[in-house]
Amino acid sequence: MAFIDYYKILGVDKNATEKDIKNAYRKLARKHHPDLNPNNAEAEKLFKQANEANEVLSDPEKRKKYDKYGENWQHSEAYEQQARQQSQQRSYGGGGQQGFDGGFGGGGDFSDFFNSMFGGGPAGGGRQSQRYRGQDMNAKLQLDLRDIMESKKQTITVNGKNIRLTIPAGIQNGQTIKIAGHGGAGANGAPAGDLYIEFSIPDDAEFKRVGNDLYRTINLDLYTAVLGGEITADTLTGKVKLKVPPGTQNNTKVKLKGKGVPVYKKHDHFGDLYLTYNVLLPANLTPKQKELFEELAKS
Repeated sequence: MAFIDYYKILGVDKNATEKDIKNAYRKLARKHHPDLNPNNAEAEKLFKQANEANEVLSDPEKRKKYDKYGENWQHSEAYEQQARQQSQQRSYGGGGQQGFDGGFGGGGDFSDFFNSMFGGGPAGGGRQSQRYRGQDMNAKLQLDLRDIMESKKQTITVNGKNIRLTIPAGIQNGQTIKIAGHGGAGANGAPAGDLYIEFSIPDDAEFKRVGNDLYRTINLDLYTAVLGGEITADTLTGKVKLKVPPGTQNNTKVKLKGKGVPVYKKHDHFGDLYLTYNVLLPANLTPKQKELFEELAKS
């Protein structure tokens, strides 16, 4: 596969700041997004390349390896480990094996090493190509609280590859799941690494999640609080009708059993929803209404 220059793809130079890279990526992502370019294979290709370039250059550790090793950056750990072993062998007078030009961290040419390890035939003293498992990769996926009320399939793009996965209902904020074999490619027939996806699930504007339970504050007018009545309240799975007893106090809590978040990987198990009533005092009273309140106060 031909070497892809990530800096060239994003249109920035090697001294670009994190902000420069972020801005360049956003501009290209908007320009080539599949939703804005339906049935455009070239736009889809450029969109995937921009994602791949951003995935590497926006990560300081990956960018450092890419700058040092170029197209072989994903195998940098293998090189450095081999170089350390060679250094130790030379320190202990071991075997007269041939070292790498430039040594570990010496800024030399790594091509002989990578040719011998990852294809291109033996080099550097007749070493045979070795198999190295692909690098594990990490991604982050943000979901709304409403997205996790039932299991659903979703397609995500990581390093230019579309990956279809099932997101289980009730997944927790900060939870990580492993997608086996969807990390970096292995070398010389070795297995690919794994993909680890961390989920970010911020609180909803109306609902706060604690474990599998939900908490919400709803307004209750004074007249219903005093006299009682029936109200309709929103949950994450629809509307429910509630009976309000006469004389309901401010900050009264009501528990709706089973109206919380599904329990992760437990079918038909749910948390609860706790509603807190916020009793509203009437505003802009008419003279007649004020008179009635005064009569109530006297009585």
